[in-house]
Amino acid sequence: MTAIPQPRKSPRQLRSQHTVDTILQATARVLATHGYAGTNTNLIAETAGVSVGSLYQYFPNKNALIAALHDRHDNQMLDVIDGVLDSNPAATLRERVAAIVQAMLHAHLLEPALHRVLEREFPLFDLPHEHSRADQDIHRRMRHLLEFHRDEIAQQDRDLATYVVLRIMESLVHAAALEPPAGFSPAQLEQAVVDAVMGYLGTPPSPARPAPRKAARKTARR
Repeated sequence: MTAIPQPRKSPRQLRSQHTVDTILQATARVLATHGYAGTNTNLIAETAGVSVGSLYQYFPNKNALIAALHDRHDNQMLDVIDGVLDSNPAATLRERVAAIVQAMLHAHLLEPALHRVLEREFPLFDLPHEHSRADQDIHRRMRHLLEFHRDEIAQQDRDLATYVVLRIMESLVHAAALEPPAGFSPAQLEQAVVDAVMGYLGTPPSPARPAPRKAARKTARR
């Protein structure tokens, strides 16, 4: 199995972090404009205003750069979920799902051309999710969310429910951002995704009510 390419080293100093951020921003612009096939490290370095040697200090090739963009995206989604979990403790599951979907769709709409390239043209992103630490963290957060709201859902296997909910969100948000259907507002699309998630999770069955007791028949006095 082909492994996702990793950076050569992680930036530690503020100046190095700024350089890496600049390189990744340039990578995003080049990918959005030229696509995967038209992207190369020379063009990225030129767009970033750094030397190719500086770029190679951190990234061995363009696939490592694109993988870093994907990790950045996953970490943004993780921040979204954390923000929702840390918000109003009285919120219902539907309210929290709606907040996550809204933030996810907004994040994808900021750079739709980039996400189109990442999803369609970079083959390594189809590798199993256990290769990404951010993906694992996202799974754990969503699992915690469903467990916290277990009384609001019908699905008893919450490990399976976590997987399905994340796939529903991922698939529908990507479709809404990359191929938005004509005639529908973002609010309508958000609502449709939330309805799909909540429809899958279902409503827990009402507790069985005890059968009404029959009134005792009084014995007639003679």
